[in-house]
Amino acid sequence: MFSAVRPLNNNPPAAHGDAIHVEGLKVWARVGVLPEERSLGQWFVVDLTIWLDLAPAGRSDDLSLTVDYGQAVAALQACAEQVVCHTVECFSEQLLDQVGEIYGPWPVRLILRKCHPPIPGFDGSISVERWRFAG
Repeated sequence: MFSAVRPLNNNPPAAHGDAIHVEGLKVWARVGVLPEERSLGQWFVVDLTIWLDLAPAGRSDDLSLTVDYGQAVAALQACAEQVVCHTVECFSEQLLDQVGEIYGPWPVRLILRKCHPPIPGFDGSISVERWRFAG
């Protein structure tokens, strides 16, 4: 579907300006060091950024010239339903693999936030930020 769209060169993605952001995607996954985290599961939030030239789709209104973010959302949700692992690093790697299978070598950034880590006296979240570059 994306044969007409080419990944950006190896320059830093932010230098290109154009990007599609999927922000605040809540997924339920069984990830954590504690056995209860892996058996019961918990909420995570995913933010995904994909850098590409949006001008061709902007001029033509042609979905085949851009990224179908609905496809990314569905793939990330499906991956989260299947995953069982100990670390957010492993979970984020699986999510990035899923994005790579769909879009190929696009420059992407993924932030994976564990909403309520079971740390006594801590009421915040933790997150990992991962990058993949075209090439």
